[in-house]
Amino acid sequence: MMKQRTSPSLKVLAGIAAAFIALPLLSILVRAPWSDLGEMLSQKSTRDALSISLQTSVIAALISCLFGVPLAWLLARSRARGLSALRVVCITPMVLPPVVGGIALLTAFGRQGLVGRFLYDWWDISLPFTRTAVVMAQVFVAMPFLVLAVEASFRQSDKGLEEAARTMGASPSRVFFTIALPAARPAIIAGLALAWARSLGEFGASITFAGSFPGRTQTLPMAVYELVSVDYRLSLVLSLVLIFISVGVLAAMRDRWMVGR
Repeated sequence: MMKQRTSPSLKVLAGIAAAFIALPLLSILVRAPWSDLGEMLSQKSTRDALSISLQTSVIAALISCLFGVPLAWLLARSRARGLSALRVVCITPMVLPPVVGGIALLTAFGRQGLVGRFLYDWWDISLPFTRTAVVMAQVFVAMPFLVLAVEASFRQSDKGLEEAARTMGASPSRVFFTIALPAARPAIIAGLALAWARSLGEFGASITFAGSFPGRTQTLPMAVYELVSVDYRLSLVLSLVLIFISVGVLAAMRDRWMVGR
């Protein structure tokens, strides 16, 4: 097979782009205080932030999967009018400035919000600045990633099997759980991983809606933000943890976008 040649000018441009992305990440690896890594990670504040991040991100990813998969199925299979508008609304958090997402959550679920006022007046439930608010902010920004991944899989799946099952008397629920869901399992796993990674790295909406209270709502990204001007070396260590987790997720999902090679 003839080796494909690449233009030297394209190689230069591609190299600049790759260096621009890789250099900041490599600089953290170089500047991180590796000798004190264990001691810094064992600090209570670090362990608390890591624990909150892991707990809330896992819960957010599971909630995103629980509600996002049916939403993806609706967007892929339903022929109802207005689905295009619904799809736009559902993926808007992907491009929305995070702080705007936090303000939107406050407007909806704050004590004076559209829904929050009734929760507070009727049941004395206040959601802002709680661990629940962290999870809600993470779900808000992470679910669209799962929905897009799973919807694409549903659209590409073989509809013939589903039609055959329906003609044999299978109910819509049975078709979904026995045919569509197993076929979309790889995409669901990939979407779940993306939702978890996005939840783990969420900052803007969380700090606006949940605040940054150590030991209660402060996640790793919030801790990094506050430590930059106080303890720069520790902020590097926490950044390193987030980079390793992100790279690990992308490495595990590598086959998802390298199938064509």
